[in-house]
Amino acid sequence: MEALIDELKNKIIAALSLEHIRPADIKADEPIFGTGLGLDSIDSLELVSLLERDYGILIEEMSVAQKAFASVRTLAEFVAKNRKN
Repeated sequence: MEALIDELKNKIIAALSLEHIRPADIKADEPIFGTGLGLDSIDSLELVSLLERDYGILIEEMSVAQKAFASVRTLAEFVAKNRKN
């Protein structure tokens, strides 16, 4: 799971062009949106696109996205359970 968490940190940084953030700066259990990384709704669209492109995961319901994007750890668990690629 830790390898997938690190992979996701790197993909998030690249997809959102967060040059000022290093993977080590992202805490696996902190919120992705709001107080954690401080991402917003536009960023969430990029993350949904990343999941579809890189892992074959299509998120169609907001409630699913809210749970999956709670933290990098919950996102990794979601990807591990639902990946198609």
